[in-house]
Amino acid sequence: MIIGVPKETKDREFRVAVTPGGAETLFHRGHHLLIEAGAGLGSGFADEQYEEAGATIVATAEEAWLGAEMVVKVKEPLPAEYAYLRSDLMLFTYLHLAAEIDLTERLLAKRVTAIAYETVQAENGSLPLLTPMSEVAGRMAVQQGAHYLEVSQGGRGILLGGVPGVRPASVVIIGGGTVGTNAAQIALGMGARVTVIDINIDRLRYLDDVLHGRLTTMASNKRSISEAVRRAEVLIGAVLLAGAKAPVLVAEEQVASMAPGSVVIDVAVDQGGCIETVHPTSHSAPTYERYGVIHYAVPNMPGAVPRTSTYALSNATLPYVQRLADMGVAQAMRADLSLRRGLNTYRGEVTHKAVAEALGLPYTLAEKALAI
Repeated sequence: MIIGVPKETKDREFRVAVTPGGAETLFHRGHHLLIEAGAGLGSGFADEQYEEAGATIVATAEEAWLGAEMVVKVKEPLPAEYAYLRSDLMLFTYLHLAAEIDLTERLLAKRVTAIAYETVQAENGSLPLLTPMSEVAGRMAVQQGAHYLEVSQGGRGILLGGVPGVRPASVVIIGGGTVGTNAAQIALGMGARVTVIDINIDRLRYLDDVLHGRLTTMASNKRSISEAVRRAEVLIGAVLLAGAKAPVLVAEEQVASMAPGSVVIDVAVDQGGCIETVHPTSHSAPTYERYGVIHYAVPNMPGAVPRTSTYALSNATLPYVQRLADMGVAQAMRADLSLRRGLNTYRGEVTHKAVAEALGLPYTLAEKALAI
């Protein structure tokens, strides 16, 4: 199969979908890779490394897109790339379509076979292609929170971990999944006071156990969220419903109750966000202020640490890329239920229920669309 790897176009997105090692693996399985010139530079991979791995370097994004049967990316196509979408294309990337009606309509109109990393789901309910970036984003969220608490960044001038005789900052995390767990680990390691709020009591018991009771756990309800948010100096939104738009759990008036100079970081912003005052920002302009509270809401947060993120993502995605390339979409989907769950659009139909419900579009069962 011919696989295209274009350079990412999202603001300061320096990750790349395939490493030279991944390219070599695919080349030795008989596949041909078209890598756009400079696609790997932001992650520290020179064009020559891809050529040594057997890939072909092409000069433009158009060549990487239009010359390929499957395009593998990191982030969703932006409007400048819509012209490259076509009915004989398989697209494999993060899509987050529940918050992207324009892109969804383009994929449907062009009848693209679009498979989303974030909805590939294993039998045990885990999301193997979302997990590595959730780990990165959770850990980064605390770093960003500590940074923006500095008075030079407009923050309250609080050291996250405090010092002897001075209390540490209060970090409140809404959601105890992969993002929340990683955020809690880093925040605790930096000496902060950490509260995790989740609707799943068993998950809270698990976190209390593995983190040795060093954090406070709270069952999610309007009152517990209100009380915790009011005390928070760093508030991290970490709520995920696979493939669906994130529920808004923190209301505007709750954000307004926070002390001036506090920091809000919504990792769920790529699915619409779980904090009412949040809207997407970018690495070029990462923050804005509401009610005196700093808001950080960069949807592609892991793009700021591209070398770590690219390796982590490629480690997870390469086996699935290989399966699709070896078998083709129909056979691969028949053989692998987890991959089939990742199918979001196929021949003009929405094939993921949560996406269809979020956007108010008709839904077609993937098995029906694929005639399995």
